[in-house]
Amino acid sequence: MSKYFGFNRLVKLYDIIRQNGGIKKTYLKLYRNDDLKLGCLIGTDKYGNKYYENPYYFYGRNRWVEFSEHVHMDYDGSQIPAEWFGWMHYKTDIPPIRDGKRPKYKWMADHSENLSGTKEQYMPYTTTKPKIEAWSPKK
Repeated sequence: MSKYFGFNRLVKLYDIIRQNGGIKKTYLKLYRNDDLKLGCLIGTDKYGNKYYENPYYFYGRNRWVEFSEHVHMDYDGSQIPAEWFGWMHYKTDIPPIRDGKRPKYKWMADHSENLSGTKEQYMPYTTTKPKIEAWSPKK
């Protein structure tokens, strides 16, 4: 009967607001991530990204990441480290925090995000003449 009147959706909304820490934090999370979901926190990587899972959602959409607060709205998929990438893309069901079999060698480089095309990284320079020239009026 409650499903017929939609009370279960109100209960789910209440649970989402409670899990996120109040109405203000829920609104900020909705603004930042464009989505509100209930889920179990699986783990956090060393960059501050939080990984969640909820088997109630459709397969392929039941694992997600909430990027660290310090990146604000400039989050990108390349900010996910390699050890979590496999779990996020269903290559393994064992998250890296529970899997102790992954080797760590001193020659392995630390993860860095892809900065191609940003101000902090190399921007390609063209030597071809532009087809449109900027107009500068005579003074």
